[in-house]
Amino acid sequence: MLGLIGKKVGMTQVFDEKGRLTPVTVIKVEGNVVVAERTEEKNGYNAAVLGSGEMKADRATKPYAGQFDGNPLKTLMEFRDYDKEVQVGEVLGVDLFKDIRFVDVTGTSKGKGYQGVIKRFGQHRLRESHGTGPVARHAGSMGAISNPSRVFPGKRLPGHMGCVRVTVQNLTVVKVDTENNLIAV
Repeated sequence: MLGLIGKKVGMTQVFDEKGRLTPVTVIKVEGNVVVAERTEEKNGYNAAVLGSGEMKADRATKPYAGQFDGNPLKTLMEFRDYDKEVQVGEVLGVDLFKDIRFVDVTGTSKGKGYQGVIKRFGQHRLRESHGTGPVARHAGSMGAISNPSRVFPGKRLPGHMGCVRVTVQNLTVVKVDTENNLIAV
């Protein structure tokens, strides 16, 4: 397993050698610094801790700043079972993905706020005739009245949607631009 910390900078389109158009997401990878290594003997598992993004030294708490040799970094991530041999202080870039065709991308989805069941779960509307009333976009029945006298867990109800951690697997790496530190997937 290999990994880097990046930031989505936008979307564009790329034409392949056959002239087919492919929409791509462009990810900027600023210098990822190896902050620490986790070993089987000391920690019970193997991992590499990478950091990215500059941070003012006075913004970091003392325990957080104590992980770094120099200035603290804004984002820290731990990648378990890292395939590449790395040393603390080494800077990794997009050239790591030069020969890789598929990647998994993890990030935070767009927050959509408080949403109803139609948008949140894709449920159908209720009938708009025969006594349904002005509640055609509501969730429908909550369950029986006297037995079991409760709403079962997992009932699809309105609530907060989005702003959660999402992983999209097997995205094709279309282009790696080592000069500008960009990856198009």
